[in-house]
Amino acid sequence: MKKTGSEIIIDTLLDEGVDTIFGYPGGSVISLFDTLYNFSDKINFYLVRHEQAAAHAADGYARSSGKTGVCIATSGPGATNLVTGLATAYMDSVPMVAITGQVASKMIGNDAFQEVNITGITYPITKHNYLVKDVKDLHRVIKEAFFIARTGRPGPVLIDVPSDVQKASCEFKKITNVEMRSYNPTIKGNIKQIQKAVQMILHAKKPIIYAGNGVIISGSQNELKEFVEKSGIPVTMTLLGLGGIPTDHPLSLSMLGMHGTAYANRAIQESDLIISVGARFDDRVTGKLDEFAPHAKIIHIDIDPTSISKSVNVDLPIVGDAKGVLKELNKIIKKCDIKNWVDYVSDLKKKYPLSYTKSDKVIKPQFVIETLYDLTKGDAIIVTEVGQHQMWTAQFYKFQKARSLLSSGGLGTMGYGFPAAMGAQVCNPDKLVVDIAGDGSTQMNIQELATVANYQIPVKVLILNNGYLGMVRQWQDLFFDKRYAGTCLGRQKNCKPVCAGPDKKCPDMIPDFKKVAEAYSVKGYRVDDPKDVKSVLKEVISIKEPVVVDFRIEQEENVLPMVPAGAPLDKMLEHGLS
Repeated sequence: MKKTGSEIIIDTLLDEGVDTIFGYPGGSVISLFDTLYNFSDKINFYLVRHEQAAAHAADGYARSSGKTGVCIATSGPGATNLVTGLATAYMDSVPMVAITGQVASKMIGNDAFQEVNITGITYPITKHNYLVKDVKDLHRVIKEAFFIARTGRPGPVLIDVPSDVQKASCEFKKITNVEMRSYNPTIKGNIKQIQKAVQMILHAKKPIIYAGNGVIISGSQNELKEFVEKSGIPVTMTLLGLGGIPTDHPLSLSMLGMHGTAYANRAIQESDLIISVGARFDDRVTGKLDEFAPHAKIIHIDIDPTSISKSVNVDLPIVGDAKGVLKELNKIIKKCDIKNWVDYVSDLKKKYPLSYTKSDKVIKPQFVIETLYDLTKGDAIIVTEVGQHQMWTAQFYKFQKARSLLSSGGLGTMGYGFPAAMGAQVCNPDKLVVDIAGDGSTQMNIQELATVANYQIPVKVLILNNGYLGMVRQWQDLFFDKRYAGTCLGRQKNCKPVCAGPDKKCPDMIPDFKKVAEAYSVKGYRVDDPKDVKSVLKEVISIKEPVVVDFRIEQEENVLPMVPAGAPLDKMLEHGLS
């Protein structure tokens, strides 16, 4: 049977189980959209208001479900608008397939209207990409793209399809199995290495488990919990590893790193063995690299061999899928003789708890997060933008389950949270999905209020509004003599030349998010009084429609503890600078 390129694309997407696509049309994908029009009963298409949002929504869909997210954009600016979303997914190992239109084959290289070399642009930020020049290759390429995106260390794959290839026809024959000689990731860990790891663990006096996003990706949260409880070893998590084990588990030390808990950072600095599972020793975790865990040997379990010994020297590498390796470890691991160490770590948790100064006059951001947790008990998908609110969420929301926190960890993408929350909500229609945002990040993709309004996607957007680009302002406060250059979002032409903080003469915060939400036909709230936080959150949670809540918080509240850039983990600021 003959099919056009556009028909082959849609047929292959259906064959891969795709039922949801996020995108934006244009001249170079008009044939594809015309074909998609015939499959509205099988594929739900969500028209976003900016292509970047399509990539982030596909990302949120993938992270919350474990499936492969799909987005479509046209050539030129449509394709380049996907770049930030692709880079975000690449840094955080998110399975995603992006399909872009391209100018007609004969026009490629001639600077045609809306032509751009998107495969060249995205080469460093995709796991793989393709330019399809022959319609006969299209089915195979799409099958390979999905295979590459979801296997090994997952990541985004881009497929660039010229407009004439979409219109061309060929005989269509389905491929059932994908085999690629050049791509064969190692899944099963070496049993001899696993046995050596057990011996190292049983001989350690101060071991600690360091769990990352690989635990979430591989679906090994149950295996991790079993390993922690069988061995009795304390466990700390990266930002994207939160939910890998319940935050309030007795052996959990919550998050480590720049804004991690003081007790996790102190424990890892004093440990004599680190068992790293699906983590990559990011600089936000290690602090000053040559003073990171100075007494510890390191076992590193990771599916990506290029991540092992990339940042820190590893004593025992185990290449393989975290779930499978943990299963093998659990068969032979025994209870470790580390009572003194566990008691010491428990004392650290009591001595250095997360805390903040409470107030009945101004809303503290930590209080909003704590109240949200008290009302949901972890039964929600929490999505964040990037900034102070992201770190407060990681600190004060007690994540209980895997895939309950979606956040841009590696790239730190402002504007990620809202469209990612849309994708997560579409994939989980019966779950509460909350985007915790800052006033800066919210305005990066605020146009997607139209999308949630049109499709009635009931995402709840909670804006912790301090009138600043808060994390940058915090650094200016702590390390740049409080010179608030370029960080006040309310700054106007008649403001004084030098700004060192808000005063009574400051203009109101801009914009009024309640009015903006209502302009998009979305329900909006504004909360100024701490006494109203709980009642408003209860009401918002009960509403089955999109909602925006503008919490006017303490403007100069800082995220603490904090490890200054270039400092070791045990040199934290816990109460600001004196």
